[in-house]
This record gives sequence, C-alpha cells and structure tokens, in this order.
Amino acid sequence: MKNKTLSAVALATLSLTLAACNNKQAGGADSTLVIQQSADVPTLDPGTTYDTSSGQIVENMYETLVGYEGNDITEVKPVLATEWQASNGDKEYRFTLRDGVKFHTGNDFTCADAEYTLRRNLVTNTADSGNWFLSESLLGTPSNAKDDTSITWAKISSAVKCDGNTLVFTLPAVDPAFLTKLAYIGQGIVDSKHAKEIGEWDGTEATWKDWVGKDLMGSELNKQPSGTGAYKLVNRDANAITLTAFDGYWAETKPQIKNVILQKVPEEAARVQAFLKGDADFIEVPRAIISTQLQGKEGVAVLDDLPNTTASGFSMNEKIAAGGALGSGKLDGQGIPSDFFKDPDVRRGFVAAFDVPTYIKQVQEGKGAPRNFLLPDSFPGYDSNLEAAKFDLDLAKAAFQRAWGGQVWDKGFRINVSYRAGAQTQQTAMELLKKNIEALNPKFKVNIVAKEWSELINSKNVPKEAMVLSAWAPDYADPDNFVSTFYASNGYYGPRLNANDAQLDTWIKEARATTDAARRDELYSQIAKRAQDEAYYVIMPASPTVFPYRENIKGVSADTFNPMIAFTSGTYWKNLSKE
Repeated sequence: MKNKTLSAVALATLSLTLAACNNKQAGGADSTLVIQQSADVPTLDPGTTYDTSSGQIVENMYETLVGYEGNDITEVKPVLATEWQASNGDKEYRFTLRDGVKFHTGNDFTCADAEYTLRRNLVTNTADSGNWFLSESLLGTPSNAKDDTSITWAKISSAVKCDGNTLVFTLPAVDPAFLTKLAYIGQGIVDSKHAKEIGEWDGTEATWKDWVGKDLMGSELNKQPSGTGAYKLVNRDANAITLTAFDGYWAETKPQIKNVILQKVPEEAARVQAFLKGDADFIEVPRAIISTQLQGKEGVAVLDDLPNTTASGFSMNEKIAAGGALGSGKLDGQGIPSDFFKDPDVRRGFVAAFDVPTYIKQVQEGKGAPRNFLLPDSFPGYDSNLEAAKFDLDLAKAAFQRAWGGQVWDKGFRINVSYRAGAQTQQTAMELLKKNIEALNPKFKVNIVAKEWSELINSKNVPKEAMVLSAWAPDYADPDNFVSTFYASNGYYGPRLNANDAQLDTWIKEARATTDAARRDELYSQIAKRAQDEAYYVIMPASPTVFPYRENIKGVSADTFNPMIAFTSGTYWKNLSKE
C-alpha cells in the first residue's frame, strides 16, 4: 500500500511538471511561474478566505480599497480607493473610488460592488472567515445576526453605503485599526453583478437573513471568481490551480509573468527535486532543507532573516466535542475525558515538556528565540522583560503528578494530537513533545495524526481536536489582532481553547478600547503573564522568515518583502519577472 501511495504521488507530480513545461513552451520560456506547496486550497471566495494557502491566490485575483506598499506595514496606501477622509470624531469615513477599473468578466467596478462586498461580509460572517473583525468595527460585535439578534438590516445597510460613487462607512465607536482592517484580502472587492448572476446573495433586505452564517467555502464565487486583480482563474482541480495575467488590469504597470500555476505536491522530496530542476520557482520547505539541500545550488537564491510576524502555539482544548480525539473518553490509560485540559497542571505539564532549545537548534538552525506570549516580539505590547516558559522535565513531571488529584500520573492517558499533513516543522515539534512526555511515564501515550489543512480549519472539526497547532499571520498591524484572536473567550481560536478566562477578557476589552499606548503596553504585559501562568498554549519560538526561489525570478528582496501580504514571495506576483 505504501508503494502504491508513493507511485500515485510520483505520477501526480510528473503530470504537474509536464503541464508546467508545456505551459512554458506554449507561452515562452519565462511566461510561467510555478509554486509548489503541501497544503490544499480551501476556497477562492474572498468572503471566507482566512488561511494563507487560499490567501496567496485570492490576493492576486482580488484587490482591496487600501493596501500596503513595499515593506511598510505602518501605513496603508490607495488601491481601489484613491483617497479618504475621516470625520465625526473618526467614526465616519468617506472613500473616493478609482475610475476605469474592470473586473475579470469585463464589468466595470463601481461603488455598488464595494457596498455589496462589505455588506455580504457582514451578513455571512461565518466562523471560517475573518469577517468578525470587520463586524466588530462596523456593527460593534464580532457575531453574525444568528448569534447576535441586535444585528438588523438597518444596522448593516447604514454601516456601509454609497453616496454616489463615494463609499461611506459609519462606525458605532472609534477604531484606530479600521483602515488597516480594510487592507485585509478578505475585504477584496467582488464583482457584484457577476456574483448575483451565478447565484450568490442578491444584496437585498428581502433575502439577507437567508445568508446569515452561510458556508461560503464551496460557494459559486469560489468556483467562478471575478476580481479586479492582476491575475484571473483559468483552471482548478485537486492538484493544481492555473491563473493567467488579466489583460484588462487597470494599473499602469502590467504583470510581467503571463501564467501562474500553484501545485499541491504533498511529498517534500518531490518538491525539492522539481525546484532543483527548475520546474518550480517557489516551494514550501523548512529551513533545514533550505540549508542542507538547496543553499548554494546552481540556480537557487535564498532570502533570509526577514521579519516574522507570525505567532503559533499548540492549543489545548478544555472541552473537546463528542466524536473528537477522546479515545475511551475516560482517564483510564486508553483515552482522555473531554475536559482533560481543564486542569491547568495538565497544561503546565505539556508546556514544560516541550524542548524549545532543541527545536530552535534542530529546526531553526539556531536562529530565533523563545517567546513568552503569542504576539510577535516586533509588535507593540510585547514585554521582552517577561521570561519565556522553560523546558524542564522535572517541572513537567511534578505538574502531571498533581494533575487531576494524582489520577493522571496513576492511570495515564492516550491522546491524539494533529498537525497539517506535509508540514515537516509541525511534525517535528509534535515528535519532540511526544518523546519527552512518553519518557516521563510509560502510561502516557501521544499519537501524532496528519490531517489535511482544510480539515483542520473547518469550523465543524475544530472543537473535536484535543491539541493542534494554532498559527496566526496578522490581518492588520495591531497587537489586538493577536491577543484577542488567541486569548479572548470569543476570539477566533476560542473553540480550540474553550478557556473562558474572565480576567483576560476584561483586560483585552480595555486594551482594545484605549488609544493610550503606555496603558495598552501595561495591559498586554499583564495578559501575557497570566496567560503564561495558566499555560494556555505550548508556545513556538520566534523564527526569522526564510524562503528559497529560483535566481532568475526578479522582484524578490528585503525591500519589497511585506509580511502582511504575499505569502509566497513577500510581494505580489504582478511585481515579479523572470529572466
């Protein structure tokens, strides 16, 4: 069976490589950019895009009102909006929109498209999307109308509306991060005429309630996207997505690379082989592979020591849903009860058993440092004076001996922990944790399970996971985007933790409501200290970003790398060229 699986992968990779080669021959030697990764792509609908795998494609097909330029993450620039003014104490924004822009269908971009897009995001606001933070800004709640009955059509329609070709936002309260929220690709403007024609929401009051919380992962826009971006969809199947430059793109500088193919290649060795042969221009590989197999090879370039604004840690679910990773469902050595992680000593045991120094040495080749909080140390609010949790097996043993009144140590447990299939760094981290925990007590068993990315992020599956890597790349450049996401009871990762810490919620709420930078720093320091004491996450260390690319790709540099966008190259595909 194993050999059959490998053969199938090899055949799939070969067919994809041939397709890429044929595409190059058809359009010229430098006409095609090939990207290979292990993850699948859950959706191409910006209204529910909330993962990096989908985002790297959607951000090249769609555009937002404002965006980032170069490597600057501190200030947004005009994109589909040309200018804007704030009034009424920064609670009203008026956006002047760009003329002469067309969608991939040929339809003209108008204010109606922007109004429809933002209203659609507020109406649907599913758990699989990033629309919660848009809703917070415009409606005063992260919830949709099913979960918060105070949301009405009147609120939604007055929050975002057109005044001629001027788009007007009305906020219930000041939000200093509002403009940066609009730069997130989830607010990419969709072709409303096209969307309605293919069966998406018709944009009216009469039907809005039917679309509240509606699952958009497999939407018609996912199948037939139409944006204003530099690239448009040509074809999509289980193993590859092909895009081509949009001839009607509005910007003065047109994309130089004609075609882009993103391939799903689960086997790391196959990706490396394709890259070294020149059949792939960018590939997903960990640092160790770059240094041992790629660095210094003919035709290979490496960009290293880049800003890392991602934070990640293994969440520990205090209320695992039925049907999840429970085994026997009891503390009997054959499983775990649903509230296994409710005891903080269980969590402390896992935290103390994770060998951060070894992980940094083996996986990050000595680069990076331990973190004390799930907030990038380059962001405001990170307290560098707080010492990170230590790897200490004696502390881990003592915590496990206290846990559940001694029952954990006496009876043992068997737990399933999940990681994204093909993600070698996640697998290595899990293996380190497994090794150390099982060495403490022969009754402790940790089973490592590889799962598809789309399965791990599906909102229906999230509550069933006992322990899974929760990673976050910022939607907008504000510490609240991390702190609320990871630690608030109603944050995005709330269903992975089920912690409900009232003290943290109080501090988080205060921090996001004040513009006093010193007070915010003080609050985030308090949050970090309590979160560490309660051991809510096994926190992964910081690591500088590094990625390989074929040296004939031009436009890749530290000056153009922006961690808020462009998950493949640090810049949009339209800014790249091939020699």
